[in-house]
Amino acid sequence: MEKGYLLLSDGQLYEGKLFGVTDICCGELVFNTSMSGYPEILTDPSYNGQIVLMTYPLIGNYGVDENWNESCGINATALVVKRLYQGPLPPDRISLDEFMRCHGRCGITDVDTRSLTLHIRRNCSQNAVIYPEGMESQAKELLKSFPAITERNLIEDVSVKEPKTLATSYTNPTCNIALADFGIKNSIIENFKKRGASVTLLPPTFKAEDVLGKNYDMLFLSNGPGDPELLQDAVSQVKACLGKIPVCGICLGHQIITWALGGRTKKMAYGHHGGNHPVKDLDTGKTFVTSQNHGFMSDMESLPKSVHLWFVNANDNTVEGLYDPILKVRSVQFHPEASPGPQDATWIFDKFLEELKNA
Repeated sequence: MEKGYLLLSDGQLYEGKLFGVTDICCGELVFNTSMSGYPEILTDPSYNGQIVLMTYPLIGNYGVDENWNESCGINATALVVKRLYQGPLPPDRISLDEFMRCHGRCGITDVDTRSLTLHIRRNCSQNAVIYPEGMESQAKELLKSFPAITERNLIEDVSVKEPKTLATSYTNPTCNIALADFGIKNSIIENFKKRGASVTLLPPTFKAEDVLGKNYDMLFLSNGPGDPELLQDAVSQVKACLGKIPVCGICLGHQIITWALGGRTKKMAYGHHGGNHPVKDLDTGKTFVTSQNHGFMSDMESLPKSVHLWFVNANDNTVEGLYDPILKVRSVQFHPEASPGPQDATWIFDKFLEELKNA
């Protein structure tokens, strides 16, 4: 393997060995605490524009089957690991190294990921660049000019451009969902489909008139990458739908709903990324473990008093879910579909569909 380097915006430098494609790549560096699920993580559209650091020390030990992909390819900019597993592998699977090369993504291994994670926790998520030996000047120039994630619209490359009705095996669907695609994960679609729903993907540039009066039973807002504050056009369209049709959302969709309800979102120091985040249900008092991937959060104090706080993070008390019984709105910050992660929260999809019955 060729020697490579990881350089952070604050000047911190780490040495390692490159895998995947050998190239310069730049993005926001975030750490993920999942012990497995690297194919799903890499192909999650929410990671578009980000370099993912895996805190678990051995990555790649079961290879990759592209049937696990959460989209049509790798969306993460790059991958950072302590130790890359190189084989042997189960039959009919490719190595993580080959998977990265097939999708034109770079990675770096043999990095002190514990030290790097602690550095991010102390100094916040920030842009970083991975580069081969001998390309330090080019890498520094790229890093210096690279925009912050709060300045980048990252949804255009991971969402549909035209409405698309997805095939269903049900002759008589239980409901028709208009799903605004900001970077949807396959597992979210599958969770709706196996509950008998018909799903039509709408581009992120959808208008309220594309939803209202079109025989849809719900407007659902998907996950996706980037800063929700940049998506004010979508916020205004969602706002026009409130009270006229049930509206639900996950992750970025939850944040857009926060804005549509009159609230705001804030950038987190290093976000929540991983499959071990405890969430407390304030309606029942129960706590369960969730899969999460977000760097922004809802500001509860900015929301109107009519909005109910549904879930909070048991570690830091940040907002994890909202609902408004009058407007028929429900949203969660975490990922109930997991993929990867625990399956404790899949009941949230049933709760979303209850809004149709209540409406």
